[in-house]
Amino acid sequence: MVIPVYNEAGGIAAVVAEWEAELDRLGVAAELLLYDDGSRDGSGEILAALAAASARLVVRAHANRGHGPTILRGYREARGAWVAQADGDGEIPASAFGALWAERERADLVLGVRQGRPQSPSRRLLSRGARLAARAVAGAPIADVNCPFRLHRGARLAALLPAIPEDAAVPNVLLAALAVRRGLRLREVPVPFVGRRAGVSTLAAGRLLRLAWRAGLEVAGLALRRRG
Repeated sequence: MVIPVYNEAGGIAAVVAEWEAELDRLGVAAELLLYDDGSRDGSGEILAALAAASARLVVRAHANRGHGPTILRGYREARGAWVAQADGDGEIPASAFGALWAERERADLVLGVRQGRPQSPSRRLLSRGARLAARAVAGAPIADVNCPFRLHRGARLAALLPAIPEDAAVPNVLLAALAVRRGLRLREVPVPFVGRRAGVSTLAAGRLLRLAWRAGLEVAGLALRRRG
């Protein structure tokens, strides 16, 4: 389980507790890889204390890289037959993971599809652009291509990663599009969006627009490499 954390001191302890409880409920033997992406609010100290109390938690830290490169590091370092990803803000509750886990034997990639998510115009632009760009690569629509609540078959994920740039801003978009393009089995599962547990999003409108532009360039680059 790969969980990026950036300035989530107000809610990360509750999010981790919920994930541990849900994994226990499902009977899943999982390692939680928590990546402190250069937090400045004390999140790192909280994570260290949580890890000291639970052998299941592994905390790693680096200078701020951004969400995409952080989860990509997690994917490259994760072990196990299955690799899941969720965000440290708790916007999608851990209790929704059972629906993804139930689909695993019929899929190589199970994606959450967020329900009830309010979106600003800039976020709608980013989401729509990501869907259209991913469809151009995948050749098929993906409902919520950038959803940070997903489950990968480990061996299949490992085979996709060499095609993803080390500094990719939207690796989840690229991985989902490439998975469909290569004929992997995709399942999509509705999951509730409940909002972050504490704090505010760091993605202001300007940053979202820059991210949308970069996402388009990255997906276009992937499409060109595939054709080449």
